[in-house]
Amino acid sequence: MAKYKACILGIRMTVDMNIKELLVIGDSDLLIHQVQGEWITKNIKILPYLHYVKELCKNFTKIKFKHVPRIQNEFTDALATFSSMIQHPDRNYIDPIEMEVRYQHAYYFNVDEESDGKLWYYDIKRFLEAREYRENATSCQK
Repeated sequence: MAKYKACILGIRMTVDMNIKELLVIGDSDLLIHQVQGEWITKNIKILPYLHYVKELCKNFTKIKFKHVPRIQNEFTDALATFSSMIQHPDRNYIDPIEMEVRYQHAYYFNVDEESDGKLWYYDIKRFLEAREYRENATSCQK
């Protein structure tokens, strides 16, 4: 997602500068090939970024994405360093992309610490061992 955010920021800046032809050079195989439509996107979290990049591409008469292997990315590194020094006239951040996915599986990778200090799986283990729910468990939680 970080690569997509950087790409979006760069493309938005060129759109704001009224540039009509653009060559995007990057060392991310995944991003370049997904934007070109050569690879499919399986990660639901990346889809909004991909769609936004494609939407931004409509602002150009000609836009090309070129992959440069990381081993040969001295030019890409120099451009990234240079671009980090440029301030966007209005702002230098990307607005968050809000998304709503319905009727699809969702995966949550972060497990926050429980407020009661017990491990996250304590209630599940307790139920499996003793067939007991927490005292204040709602019918939905059960």
